[in-house]
Amino acid sequence: MIKSKLPLRLGVGIILLNKENKVFVGKRKDNPTDTWQMPQGGVDEGENFVDAMKRELTEETSIKNIKIIKELQELTIYELPRYLVGKIWKGKYKGQKQKWFIVRFLGKDNEIDINTQRPEFIEWRWLNIDNLPQVIVPFKKKVYEELLPKIKSSINSR
Repeated sequence: MIKSKLPLRLGVGIILLNKENKVFVGKRKDNPTDTWQMPQGGVDEGENFVDAMKRELTEETSIKNIKIIKELQELTIYELPRYLVGKIWKGKYKGQKQKWFIVRFLGKDNEIDINTQRPEFIEWRWLNIDNLPQVIVPFKKKVYEELLPKIKSSINSR
């Protein structure tokens, strides 16, 4: 199928901040190069954004102890590069349309466990927010650049 005819997958993204306002990033199992991403995933049929966000965060990191700081109003969009269309999401989507949440991790680092039932990350770390666009795969860089000022304004308004 031609890329432009494919729909966008509806998803959520989680900007997880620790008490030092560093952001959680994981190195993906299916792309173990030195690229990292924040937790994210699809919205299931009949699921609302908040429930999808909490489920994805738990599925990827085992984290449940959070407080929602802000739900970003607008959806962000990214499209897959041509070489990945057909390989990701069983070829059903050309990219994602995501609702992002800024959340505070209220627990301790030893509660984080990426060795979940279906692990997506092989490594994780806390990262300075300003470094986000430099560590992401190139096709998601624009999304991370758009999120950066929204993260900073949410932190500074607290």
